[in-house]
Formats: sequence, C-alpha cells, structure tokens
Amino acid sequence: MGKLFLSLYAYIIISIFILSGALEKLWPEPTGIEALPLAPQVSASISALADTPQGIDKLKRIYQNQVIPTDQIAFLPEQLTNLQKGQAVPVFDGPKQVIWYLQLNPQHLLKIGPYRFDSNSYDSIWPFIIMLMVIGVPVAAWSYWLWRDFNQLEHACNNINAPEDLQLNGNDKSALLPIKQTLIAMKERIKHLLDSQRDLTSSVSHEFRTPLARLKFAIAMLDDLHSNEKSKPYLESMQSDIQELESLVTEMLEFAKLEREKPTLNLEHYDVVEQVTVLANKLGFGSDINIKIEAKPTLLITADAHFIGRAMQNFIGNALKYAEQQISISIIQEADSVVLKVADDGIGIEQSQWDDVFKPFTRLDKSRNKKIKGFGLGLAIVQKIITWHSGCCYLEKSPLGGACFVMRLPQENLIK
Repeated sequence: MGKLFLSLYAYIIISIFILSGALEKLWPEPTGIEALPLAPQVSASISALADTPQGIDKLKRIYQNQVIPTDQIAFLPEQLTNLQKGQAVPVFDGPKQVIWYLQLNPQHLLKIGPYRFDSNSYDSIWPFIIMLMVIGVPVAAWSYWLWRDFNQLEHACNNINAPEDLQLNGNDKSALLPIKQTLIAMKERIKHLLDSQRDLTSSVSHEFRTPLARLKFAIAMLDDLHSNEKSKPYLESMQSDIQELESLVTEMLEFAKLEREKPTLNLEHYDVVEQVTVLANKLGFGSDINIKIEAKPTLLITADAHFIGRAMQNFIGNALKYAEQQISISIIQEADSVVLKVADDGIGIEQSQWDDVFKPFTRLDKSRNKKIKGFGLGLAIVQKIITWHSGCCYLEKSPLGGACFVMRLPQENLIK
C-alpha cells in the first residue's frame, strides 16, 4: 500500500512540473500591451474624449494627469505617428504600471497616470482542460479502482459467519493484494484454532462423560445393594453432583458451538407474545412464583423463533432462580424495535456489575445466592443470540426491586 500511494504522489508531482513547462510554451503569459486588459478600448476612449469640446478639461478632472514637454519622452516612430494623429499612446512604466500620453500641441504632452493593472491570465480554457485530463482523470480512475477493491473486501468481511465464508482470491492483480493475502493467512490460522478448539471440546466432553457414566452405574449398584437410611443422603448428594457435572459439560458444548460460528438464522414473522406466554407457563409450572405478562394480545416480530425462544427461556429461568414472590415480563413495541423485559423481586445486582453479567462463566456471588446452581453461561448465550439479530441486551433498574434483564430487537419491517 505504501508503494501504491507513493506512486500516485509521484505521478501528481511530476505531472504538475511537466504541465507547467508545457503550458508555458503552448500558452505563454501575455507581455507588453497584450498584458493590459482592454488596452485598445481604453486608448480609444481617451482619444475620443479628447476630440470632444472641452474634452481635455474633462480628462484632467477625471484622471490623474500632468502636462510635460514633448521632448521629455523618447517615443518610437509608430508611437509618434499615433500621437500626431491625436491618439492616446500607452507606455509601460514598470511590470504592471501604464501611462497614457496625449499630444496637446507640438511642445506639450498630457501625461495620464500612472495606473497599476493585473495582467491577463490564460484567455483559453484548454490549459485547464488539459490539466484536468492529465491529472484528474487518472486520479479518478485510480480512486475508483481502489474504492472498488475496498468495497469488495468490506463485503467479503461483513458476510463472514465462519472462517470458510471468507472468499478472497489471493492471485489477482488487485491493489489490495497484500491485505487479501494477509487475511487469507489469518483465515487459515483462525480455522486451525477453531478446529483445535472443537477437537479439544469434543475430547474433553467424551473424557468427562465416560467416567460420569461409570459413576452413575456404580451409584445405582450401591443403591440397590446397600440401601439404608444412613447412606441414602450421601448417594443422593453424589447423584446430584454427577448431574451437575453433566449439565456443565452439556452447556460448555452448546456455548462452544454458538461461540464458534453463527448459524443461518431462520427469520420468520411470528407472535412473540404467544411464545413468551407458553414459555412462562411451562417454566413456572409447579412454582410458587407469580409470573405476570404485560403486553398486547398479539405482536408479530421478525426473528428466529427457536433462538429467541432460547434466549427468553434463559431470561425467565434466571429470574425464577432468584425471585422471591413475583416476576414481571414486559413486551413493548417501539417505532423500530421490540423490547422484552424480565424483572424479578430478588436481591438484585449492583449497578457496577451490570457489564459483567453477560460474560461467560460469571457468577456474581455478592448479589446472588451461591447455593443456587448455575455455571454463568446462560446469559452469555443470550447475548450471543441477540447479537446475531443485530440487537442488544442489558440490565436496568427493576420496578420490583430486583434485577431487570432487557433484550432489544430491531425491526425494520415491524408488523403491527
């Protein structure tokens, strides 16, 4: 890229020097009387005014003047002839200063001036057209060429869901070839790292599940062979720990899958109020927590119903863990988005920790009960899903006094 910009800079500088010399030769700057704007017209006007009655007096009143002897100025033969004919003769008295002389009588001249003037610039548009063609057109073509390559590169990068989605040709003659080659090399490294992570996760999960299955079988055998009141609490505790480990492995695998690549979203129009109502009834079944839903009877949104349902399930399940008596679910329709809020009346979360709750494996011990099971992956999965929908999720103050989790889904074509 450095060589590319350096070549453009050198082209512009060299073109300016060459054009300056060429234009000076083809269209030299006017000199002498030709450099004076409207010189013939001004001379003719002075001569015509001098021929009128009292014209000399008018000239003396209008212009700066002085009467001088005729022999004080040496004129060319042509100028003397014009003076004798009663014509005003311009004479330069410096680079951009002119004086007109008018013969009053054989012994005296009327000196009008001196007056300064700006010399004529190029009186043709061709120098400017040539400069535009030589410098402007190549620079415009170079800019378009570079813009086209940048646009293709941006389009390729914006459509990446996985490393294999990055389709770049590293053998073309694009100006961005070094960048493309770097991205291709980076793509291969990322793909290798993701493949290694997937293999590691699969291996670890397999290694975890095999001894866990053995432990479950052994505990089941012990329960049948040595079932008594004294050993029963220990066996139940062991079974609970094994189930917790299995849940951890399952969630780790699910999060690793979501983290690795963005799936193809199945966007559809569906009633989010009905979906949330079904989830709330299902998750709250058998619970003493009162779940209240505040929403319109029907609200159609455009989203992936499976993943939004998963996100809302995590929000509601999280609220059920920490609520004391009630949960409030609000579905709000705004101008260009739909906002879903899940608030509980639990102990809540300190505002200074709001930015940390969506990080993987985060459990806020000071604001939540340690005895409640969880691995800190549910909210991280929610954030991943909402990001796929170009939305956002965050916390705000709960009207019930606990925590209030919010997800905002942009809706370009909201169905009302």
